[in-house]
Amino acid sequence: MYSPKVAYQSTKEIKLQQEERLQELVAYLNKNSPFYQSLFAQHDIDVATIKTLEDLTKIPTTTKEDLQQRNDDFLCVSRDKIIEYSSTSGTLGSPVTVVLTENDLNRLAYNEYSSFTCADGSATDIYQLMLTLDRQFMAGMAYYSGIRKIGAGIIRLGPGVPSLQWETILRLKPTAIVAVPSFIVKLIQFAKEHKIDINKTSVKKAICIGENIRNTDFSLNILGKKITEAWDIQLYSTYASTEMQTAFTECGEGKGGHLQPELLIVELLDENNQQVVSGQPGEVTITTLGVEGMPLLRYKTGDICLHYEDKCACGRTSLRLSPIVGRKKQMIKFKGTTLYPPALFDLLNEMEEVKDFVAEVYSNDIGMDEVLLHILPINATEDCDHKIRAYLQARLRVSPYVKYISAEEMQKMQFPEAVRKPVKFIDRRS
Repeated sequence: MYSPKVAYQSTKEIKLQQEERLQELVAYLNKNSPFYQSLFAQHDIDVATIKTLEDLTKIPTTTKEDLQQRNDDFLCVSRDKIIEYSSTSGTLGSPVTVVLTENDLNRLAYNEYSSFTCADGSATDIYQLMLTLDRQFMAGMAYYSGIRKIGAGIIRLGPGVPSLQWETILRLKPTAIVAVPSFIVKLIQFAKEHKIDINKTSVKKAICIGENIRNTDFSLNILGKKITEAWDIQLYSTYASTEMQTAFTECGEGKGGHLQPELLIVELLDENNQQVVSGQPGEVTITTLGVEGMPLLRYKTGDICLHYEDKCACGRTSLRLSPIVGRKKQMIKFKGTTLYPPALFDLLNEMEEVKDFVAEVYSNDIGMDEVLLHILPINATEDCDHKIRAYLQARLRVSPYVKYISAEEMQKMQFPEAVRKPVKFIDRRS
């Protein structure tokens, strides 16, 4: 049913296949989805007229708030058909339950099979998974299923604990790791402190999840450089969300995450819900193809990316996405400066004086954004403090509040109970 070869076809062939599947999707939603049935009726939409990708503009977009407020109305199958209950992380509000049928689980496995293959994976690889596979986390389950489909080896170790990660690497000799980039930096620090020669280990590549390792021009950002300057491994960036049940993954060229056109239609929309041109930032808006349990139509993810339509050197013709510029709801307006958390993270990652951090934003008593940086410094000296504050002032041109905390306090902030990935940004704005 699915084939990674679709991404190599001409744009015309890809468009025709997507339109055929779009017609199947709107008919399916009109028959089975309480949410979309009411949406079509409310806006007097005849689904028979939705035939081309251009016709999508006749349909209003769906938002995260719709999913949060009417979660059950998106369900298209009876409860006895549901095999898996996953949930979003709740980064941008209350978590959303996303259900999967047997067909959806097979689609999810194919998605990651295609993604890991795109990232030069093969049956000869052994992947060490440094992430949670429980707590309703779809990604962990997806990675596991996709790697199994490739026929590669899997080491399910879970997140954290650098000592255990290294003991397992040295003992079982994985060729690749799947991890959050900032944790890879911690692995490197641990290796230096314990005299482990990381470049003589078996690990040759890393699938990076959850954080940017590149700038929007695809050059490595500070986090990516910190890893590759110390460790001679190939990095592959990924972007995905629970709702889309699909991933954008880099090939070896490192020029953006490839769309899997057989699984997803993607639009990059401006503030007026108009498609932006290639190379301009827009909100990633997705239409799922082949999803049975909880399909989505023109769903606005809240993530701002750039897209590129030229053919990749790897031969794929499908659209590519840049790293996330930021999340729409997380944009900070601070003392006349507009910035997104990823840009702030890049600044903090640049500083040798900063071991770790959490950025917090809140509203002051006149409703303006204030930024408080919780920082674990390399050492608690006046000189270190001066360097940190001077650097922030020079780069941001404004001074956020800075609070120094201990390693134990940092651990509690980044890993509160029941979280699945480290918390780097806390939004306390009303």
